[in-house]
Amino acid sequence: MGNADLRQLAVIEPKPFDELAGSWVAVDAHNWLYRYLTTTVRFTRTGAYRTAGGEEVANLIGIVRGLPKFFEHDVTPVFVFDGGVTELKAEEVEARKEQRQTYEEQLEAARERDDVDAAEIATLESRTQRLTETIQETSRELFALLDVPVVEAPAEGEAQTAYMARRGDVDYAGSEDYDTLLFGAPYTLRGLTSSGDPECMDFEATLAEHGLTWEGLVDVAILIGTDFNEGLDGVGPKTAVTLVREHGDLWGALEARGESIPHADRIRELFLDPAVTDDYELDGDIDPDLEAARRYVTEEWEIPADEVERGFERIEESVSQTGLDRWT
Repeated sequence: MGNADLRQLAVIEPKPFDELAGSWVAVDAHNWLYRYLTTTVRFTRTGAYRTAGGEEVANLIGIVRGLPKFFEHDVTPVFVFDGGVTELKAEEVEARKEQRQTYEEQLEAARERDDVDAAEIATLESRTQRLTETIQETSRELFALLDVPVVEAPAEGEAQTAYMARRGDVDYAGSEDYDTLLFGAPYTLRGLTSSGDPECMDFEATLAEHGLTWEGLVDVAILIGTDFNEGLDGVGPKTAVTLVREHGDLWGALEARGESIPHADRIRELFLDPAVTDDYELDGDIDPDLEAARRYVTEEWEIPADEVERGFERIEESVSQTGLDRWT
């Protein structure tokens, strides 16, 4: 999740992968997995990721295809999984469930028609994807076999990635969304699942660009809307910045407009003081058990070997390169 309107305010610059060698990135696992999950479903035949029992594990193909990008550029990923859903996000989660139900109904109707091509079916199938319990469990198990670090967040994964970056335990947070900015991540890499280089979102430069404090930036976000609240009608990013700068903070801006936002104080706290943990250890001596990982994917979960073999080969080649000697 995340407020796309924040892109209008964020200071973002291209960040070539070649400049990231030796870096650690705390990746929002749910965000990363979902993007690879939907891409795999859209461009891979259904039978390749559905077991004989009907279980869908397209995530395993996505992981094997997606991890080499990190390894080939000497970047160590740390995948951070969400904990419990914050109660204020329940409405947003429910809305997404309803949207997915709509897509599922459209998919069923499309399958019953004779004039629908495979591309349309694939698109609808990608839109109905969700991170099932099986997908989450198998993702963790495959990461373990590949010796990729995993951290369990107590709540929001993005908050945990930002916290780890603020502590200096990793060099970057990694997410396609913009909420890491509100959680105070010094630097966030976006586009980690794209075919090209990522881009880097700079927290301090964003504050300086708009003359805001961290608190002020969060206030701006609340005014335009977050995953936890609806924004004020007619208030976009630029107007919100002006309101906060002119009136001092969220409360002054709301008073000036004669409006209110339910649970505003709680929402502000969720960004400035989120639930996080320091109960984790990061070990850079990555030593993947590739044969066990292959068996897990192709034998236990019935993924055709030709769907993942190139990915495994790329991982093996990367780990054996001189630039990754620190891992073995």
